[in-house]
Amino acid sequence: MSSAERLRLSSRSVHICIDMQRLFSADGPWPTPWMDRVLPKCAELAALSHDRTIFTRFVPPQTPEIAPGAWRGYYRHWRNTTLDRLDPRLVDLVPPLEGFAPPALIYDKPVYSAFAGHKLATMLREWRADTLVFSGAETDVCVLSTILAAIDLGFYVVVARDAVCSSSDEGHDALIRMFECRFAHQLAIADTEEILGAWRQVFDH
Repeated sequence: MSSAERLRLSSRSVHICIDMQRLFSADGPWPTPWMDRVLPKCAELAALSHDRTIFTRFVPPQTPEIAPGAWRGYYRHWRNTTLDRLDPRLVDLVPPLEGFAPPALIYDKPVYSAFAGHKLATMLREWRADTLVFSGAETDVCVLSTILAAIDLGFYVVVARDAVCSSSDEGHDALIRMFECRFAHQLAIADTEEILGAWRQVFDH
């Protein structure tokens, strides 16, 4: 079986890059140490599929009081991350990813999953998307939440192993093992080089 067949990539596949923002860089309140290491891989995926890439951004509420339910306590703990106190530039994508949009799209979300609400799912259905290629941060939080929702919606998922990162080595490693062991019919894991090679074959034809 070729990589293109294994990964189920087509001209309708979409790259979703999760929360590669200054908020999670060394300059932000939630630093993800691996971000610099995976950033070039995320950029390579975006460069190949720039008109079929969606960058999500995690956007905190203006104040803790307007957050729903348990999120209120979360933001009371992380008081300096709400928009009334946060440097607004920290919500932006890290360079060089910000240079891909447009034509890449930026999709803002208030919670872990990019599929909370119906807007993203509706847009992907309108694009007739099939396989979703995932990169970004964090493997065991927003990436996990979005991937599980994508699977529930019936999308086939490809995780770029060397293009996802977490602030927790233990959490990242556990999630990669879980993806490999528990979701074989709905998800594949591959290095960015294999994904790029397989996707180029599709675009070249």
